[in-house]
Amino acid sequence: MYFDVAKTHGQYPERFMLMVAPVRPERCAEISAVSHMGTGRLQTVRRDWNPLYYEVIRRFGEATGVPVILNTSFNLSTEPIVASPADAYRTFANSGIDMLVLNRFVVQK
Repeated sequence: MYFDVAKTHGQYPERFMLMVAPVRPERCAEISAVSHMGTGRLQTVRRDWNPLYYEVIRRFGEATGVPVILNTSFNLSTEPIVASPADAYRTFANSGIDMLVLNRFVVQK
């Protein structure tokens, strides 16, 4: 386990990325990108809720040994959050991002 979920009692459901839990001290170095001041905002992904994203996380865990992915807003500074495939491509094209995965499509620079 990467987070101390016992300390999340009474918080919103984990499906909606509204739950904050402490990162277990022995795991901090493994998931430092997802930790903010020793806590992480959790989102649980289940196969029946989102099979494609679930598979991405599962395979990432298989390849790295760490089944945790950083999920963040997708936008550049001063721009609104991406809301369409066209927005996603424009942001990708104008950023330092190497690869864009959009549903079942992969675009690389």
